[in-house]
Amino acid sequence: MGKYTGEMAAWLVSHGHEVRVVTAPPYYPAWAVSVGYSARTWSTEKTMGVDVWRCPLWVPAKPGGASRLVHLASFALSSVPVMLRQIFWRPDVVWVVEPALFCAPCAVVVARLSGAKAWLHIQDFEVDAAFSMGLLRGKRIREVVERCESWLMRRFDVVSTISSRMLDLLLAKGVPARHTFLAPNWVDIAAIRPKTKYVGDNPYRVLLGLPTDCVVALYSGNMGGKQGLEILAEVARLHATDLAKSDSRPLVFVFCGDGAGKSALQLACTGLINVFFLPLQPLDRLNDLLVMADIHLLPQRADAADLVMPSKLTGILASGKPVIATAHAGTELSRVVAGSGPDTQCGLVVQPENAAAMLAAIKVLLNDEVLRNRLGVAARAYAEQYLHIDMVLTKLAQHMQLVQTAKD
Repeated sequence: MGKYTGEMAAWLVSHGHEVRVVTAPPYYPAWAVSVGYSARTWSTEKTMGVDVWRCPLWVPAKPGGASRLVHLASFALSSVPVMLRQIFWRPDVVWVVEPALFCAPCAVVVARLSGAKAWLHIQDFEVDAAFSMGLLRGKRIREVVERCESWLMRRFDVVSTISSRMLDLLLAKGVPARHTFLAPNWVDIAAIRPKTKYVGDNPYRVLLGLPTDCVVALYSGNMGGKQGLEILAEVARLHATDLAKSDSRPLVFVFCGDGAGKSALQLACTGLINVFFLPLQPLDRLNDLLVMADIHLLPQRADAADLVMPSKLTGILASGKPVIATAHAGTELSRVVAGSGPDTQCGLVVQPENAAAMLAAIKVLLNDEVLRNRLGVAARAYAEQYLHIDMVLTKLAQHMQLVQTAKD
């Protein structure tokens, strides 16, 4: 959420808009406030032309169901006085991102008091995901929470989300179709692009000491609960047992990122010589990281299907490399990766939480460079056609203008 919201704010400023952001100090995905920031005080800064107010919040060392609720509530409360101050600025649009839905009531109030339009943008359906993943439980509690969620969503002038299936879920929650808008995540296709030639080898392959003929299967992204990362360790361990009898090209797994689930993944991979770990990498090195891969791995838990759309998919597609995704048929992720035919297929889709199926898909691509290249070309073409940052954000800005000028 931080990546896309920050990029959107900077893009809007670069196209002549005034933008203010009310947010927290950076703490994610490490769940620890970054050096130079405080979780206890308010602060302001200006970055990329955007005025930023940072509000204190409580950051749990080990986030769970109850602690996450307290964590989200702490920011929702601390941000109220800063949000109320924006009434005097009289914005045209008050935009709030879910997660966290806790911040939505204040956004609606500020919009109404300032004469602005209220816009809710949903990256994850956090209520559904919380119950589906067992973070929250209880049939009666779910009914009450979902009714409150639906009522709150219908208070907004616009409710947008990032995939067509998630848009369908909005309608099912009672949001009128005229108030919905599809705003997919985007990618800077100039910053993330296929690199087929280096002076020497890819710098990450050099860093890890990988042989030039090995195939790299890469997972890069947040290491949290919704990703279903357990399957990565299972796949790597299954592959390790096959090494002695395998006559295929050498294969290594690289897992890059940080988050609450990283330590468990590292523990599960103990003793595996075919696995390498990297910490979260700087943005200016993201292109080299993504194009290091011959195959991208995109696991997702079955119970999170169509409640979230993995944001990392945009960079994967732009890198021009094939992806193996875990998703049920008919989900948005499956639709994008499988394509509508051979010319639009970007990768392979396997059953969620099935390590054997994922390893089988990896083996299909391992020794078939022609297939890998074909899928990678289709992935890049999809990114260029549908996910270009200027195309997506131009449409979004135009819709903002229409909403701003529309009569209530």
